[in-house]
Amino acid sequence: MDTDRISTRLTALAREHLVPGAQLAVHHEGRTWTHEVGLAADAAVPIGSITKTFTATVAMALVSDGDLELDAPLSDHLPGVADELTLRHLLSHTGGLPSDPEDVRTTSLRHHVRQALRELHPLHEPGAGFSYSNIGYTLIGHLIEVATGMTWAEAVEAVLLRPLGVRARFTTSPDPDVATGHAVNATTGRVVPVEQSLAPVDAPAGALAASATDLLALGRMLGGGAPHLMGPRELALMREPVRHAEPFGMADGWGLGLALFQRDGVRWVGHDGTADGTSCHLRINPADGSAVALTTTGSSGFALWRDLVPDLVAAGLPVADYDGMRGLHHRIAPPPDCTGRFRNGDVEYAVRAVDRERLALTVDGEPFADLSLFDGLVFAMRDSDTGDTNQTGRFLRDPGGGGIGWIQIGGRLARRQTAKMV
Repeated sequence: MDTDRISTRLTALAREHLVPGAQLAVHHEGRTWTHEVGLAADAAVPIGSITKTFTATVAMALVSDGDLELDAPLSDHLPGVADELTLRHLLSHTGGLPSDPEDVRTTSLRHHVRQALRELHPLHEPGAGFSYSNIGYTLIGHLIEVATGMTWAEAVEAVLLRPLGVRARFTTSPDPDVATGHAVNATTGRVVPVEQSLAPVDAPAGALAASATDLLALGRMLGGGAPHLMGPRELALMREPVRHAEPFGMADGWGLGLALFQRDGVRWVGHDGTADGTSCHLRINPADGSAVALTTTGSSGFALWRDLVPDLVAAGLPVADYDGMRGLHHRIAPPPDCTGRFRNGDVEYAVRAVDRERLALTVDGEPFADLSLFDGLVFAMRDSDTGDTNQTGRFLRDPGGGGIGWIQIGGRLARRQTAKMV
């Protein structure tokens, strides 16, 4: 592995994407290597949704110990939850739950979960499809509390972080060691510090802060290394594709708390995470124990990661990543029923025709992206703010009626609500 090439390229990409700080940690062929740009090696960066992998690992450790069951009704532990819903559904985002409730009116995780389940409308039957759900992981956090008698934060520290040798740091409470994120406007060159805004009740879905070496410790464990916090069956299940888990726009598949990525027939697993002004990425190759972790303190860090992956491959580290653009071939004119209003929980997606070839997408009334449609009702997205064109989504037809019934963006499904817009 050519570490000089990687460090030179990371430094250049941080400058190009206006990212104030980045940490890269790699374990490959029995050797661990790190490189930092503008950050101390031990600085903790808000890792956003990679927190879900920590939450999932704790849950699977409890499954391994017999304290939880993957396929038992959640209502066995949590009265009021639908009998059909299971921990397996929540871990794989196949429970049919929307992403987030908009109005958080409590600081109690138990009350928050009950309120959300009472007020949010399911997108589909449990197990019938994939829709990325933060509230689903909040529910897992509450289940962990019920099973352990500890708060979610206490359980994560006791069951996982302490055995990993990782210091517990959270964005939901003041911590001077947590790095500041930055909103980056590539057009104007403006870089502005931002504060973390995640509500405490959403902590199991996104509240951890960690360094790249902290993430590498988790990655090496999930790749089969020490410490061994669960049995080999549970570890293997985390890394295996779940039926009907199709995270289009995010990954090639989904396991139990881990996204699945393919490169040249080799499966990598991991997770991506964005917090306020940060973007972080974790990849693990269970076949050879390789692991890669990147943290960045800029909102443009996702674009940096996408640019860095080809250089990692060229430098001798064939890490896998998702590229929805590679499946786009033949541009088509949008069918009339692409337009309309779609809803995921409290979030409304509205699609209207711009001309015969383009569609415009708004989210809660705000411009989000221009859409160009291709075969299979897959679309490329041109971000309204940044102009980036490396994201894809799709429309899905209703199996019963044949008309377009859903839109899927960033792995999230939204169901059609009204007649088409003109």
